[in-house]
Amino acid sequence: MRTITLNIDKTLGFISREQVFAREQKVKECITTLHNKTGKGNDFLGWLQLPSSVTEAEINDIQATADHLRAKCEVVVVVGIGGSYLGAKAVIDALSGTFDHLEPNRKDPLVVYAGHNIGEDYLYELSGFLKNKKFGIINISKSGTTTEPALAFRILKKQLEDTVGKAGAKDLIVAVTDKARGALRTLATKEGYKTFVIPDDVGGRFSVLTPVGLLPVAVAGIDIKQLLSGAVDMEKATGTDVTFENNIAAIYAATRNELYKTGKKMEILANFHPKLHYVSEWWKQLYGESEGKENKGIFTASVDFTTDLHSMGQWIQEGERTIFETVISVAQPNHQVEVPKDAEDLDGLNFLLGKRVDFVNKMAELGTQLAHVDGGVPNLRIELPELNAYYLGQLLYFFEKACGISGYILGVNPFDQPGVEAYKKNMFALLNKPGFEAESKAIQARI
Repeated sequence: MRTITLNIDKTLGFISREQVFAREQKVKECITTLHNKTGKGNDFLGWLQLPSSVTEAEINDIQATADHLRAKCEVVVVVGIGGSYLGAKAVIDALSGTFDHLEPNRKDPLVVYAGHNIGEDYLYELSGFLKNKKFGIINISKSGTTTEPALAFRILKKQLEDTVGKAGAKDLIVAVTDKARGALRTLATKEGYKTFVIPDDVGGRFSVLTPVGLLPVAVAGIDIKQLLSGAVDMEKATGTDVTFENNIAAIYAATRNELYKTGKKMEILANFHPKLHYVSEWWKQLYGESEGKENKGIFTASVDFTTDLHSMGQWIQEGERTIFETVISVAQPNHQVEVPKDAEDLDGLNFLLGKRVDFVNKMAELGTQLAHVDGGVPNLRIELPELNAYYLGQLLYFFEKACGISGYILGVNPFDQPGVEAYKKNMFALLNKPGFEAESKAIQARI
């Protein structure tokens, strides 16, 4: 079976191969620290051997629950925020038909999302959309008290119970939560919901290969065994016994940190396949939340090419030279479309007669890479042989492993997110939440 590949040739000239390989010893130390669980945040390393540790029984349980929801529901609402929904959405959007949601006789339930914002109009319109539809809910929250998903679940739970009754709702709600504690665990036990556990040692942004991601992905009709198979193979390909030069997670982590050291403070993840948009969104959280600490860290941004070449292309080409790009490319698309002949040729495209649209896209990719490198933007390139569950599983684990290594190179704890709590404290104080009286008094003096 083929594997995803990484090419750093277009970073050379900005940095040297010798500089990257000079980090070999440091990277090896970081990998050893990860696997020995002796570094910062070592109580959140359950994702490291997660793909190979998922049992057949666990997969079958997830698939059986997904099949139950698939049989009962036209729509399944995934309630969660951050890592509780981004991984699932990344996989589902990448591997589903772009216009499947418009098909009147679709075979798979439509998966939609809630709890990832505090939008009153969004919730109103979602509730309206769900009227007269058979829907179920997958509620994903370790605590059950995170404001955005808790608010959405309260509203959607009431709507479902009002529609099918409490007994009917019990059959259509699944909770993915802590194994023993928290508001959602308490509610699930009381109401008798089917539950799955978020492992204590897996943080949200690393949870896509747990039931957090696997259950919604299975509901969407995607082969979770193939997704895990790809991740298992990448787990092996980036293990402690793999040499530095053959470990693409190690090379990626070393290269991006070497670029950072030279003043390249922002990494733009660019894709040339529109279905990868939410893979980029997942990646932004993974790296931004893992590395942005102690006044350090590469700022993560993303673009969809060629679309964003007509908006962000100017800045990337000629703006401040503090950026580098990592490009995700898919070698072979799943479908073929050729450029047809037009007798009048008013658009001047007959020179492409018989060429595939993907050929045009690949030349746009190459032309963009050359232009950006000439403009002072180093380029890394990741290639997937094709876009399927197996190679996407490889990609997800590759990014996770490289993130852990990269965070340790940087010297931060890649597995916590203390800064996320700052806005919550202010919001709770402004809402006069019980227990935040002191903060409320203090904040009133500032507004």
